[in-house]
Amino acid sequence: MTQRRQRDSTPTYEGRRLPRPADEVVDQGLAFDVDTLFSRRRMLAVFGLGAATVGLAACGGSSNSNSATSSATTPASTTTSTGSSTALTEIPDETAGPYPGDGSNGPDVLEQSGIVRTDIRSSFGDFSGTADGVPMTLQLTVSDLANGGVPLEGAAVYVWHCTREGGYSLYSDGVTDQNFLRGVQIADAAGKVEFASIFPACYSGRWPHIHFEVYPDQNSITDSTNAISTSQVALPQDVCDAVYATAGYENSVANLARVGLDSDNVFGDDSGAAQLASVTGDVTGGYTVALAVGVDATTEPAGGQMPGGGVPPGGMPNGGPTG
Repeated sequence: MTQRRQRDSTPTYEGRRLPRPADEVVDQGLAFDVDTLFSRRRMLAVFGLGAATVGLAACGGSSNSNSATSSATTPASTTTSTGSSTALTEIPDETAGPYPGDGSNGPDVLEQSGIVRTDIRSSFGDFSGTADGVPMTLQLTVSDLANGGVPLEGAAVYVWHCTREGGYSLYSDGVTDQNFLRGVQIADAAGKVEFASIFPACYSGRWPHIHFEVYPDQNSITDSTNAISTSQVALPQDVCDAVYATAGYENSVANLARVGLDSDNVFGDDSGAAQLASVTGDVTGGYTVALAVGVDATTEPAGGQMPGGGVPPGGMPNGGPTG
């Protein structure tokens, strides 16, 4: 008579025997857990799922980006502010203000040798001096909306902004003999320009901002009427708060408290929806300020001079408008 083998009654899990039959599955020991992890990894690989998903499943964790594990990967001293994530549209035309330095209102740096440069913290040509402040790298990426949004390679971008104290070189008291915080860069194949500068102040009546003009090419910059776009970059409040808490920016604290992005005479119509920069960094290592700039050369530029609030230290030149 053939003797049958007695069936093994030891409990199993996913076809494997439990080394501790009397205990729960989660209490079977390290070797069993590791084997379970790799068994699941092999199974998930069949369905194209990544190892990160396996790790979360094995640990019973959450994929929520707000989890403690996720937030712990970002240093507390680093600020990340994200600007508008909407589809790229034409950057709004804004006032160049009374301090452009492009020849439209007095001084003209765009005709000077040396204006095409990356580092705009120091004066050039017949002037000398360096602007102090929290380091800032400004990155603008210009797209040609008239041609399907391709990078506007070869475009010349002129940038200028105020000092840590709130004044504009060439115009404001104390810096009329300086031309720092002004410069031109030529867009690369990706439409990108980059400037090394300092974080600007908040002066009375205006939200913290950076001015820029876009020209078709480098040869066009000697005449301000050739600009195909004139606009401004708005800076996020949380970053401004961090910067203005440092030495040298004391006046900006009170000035910022008296103005809102939604009430600013330039950004107030839409709270700078297409002009609010994305910013990363901290006050120690400096910040990177980035903005995507859509330009449509087929539309008539509407920027230039216009009246409106905001008075940097030293007042307005010749009683002109502000911006």
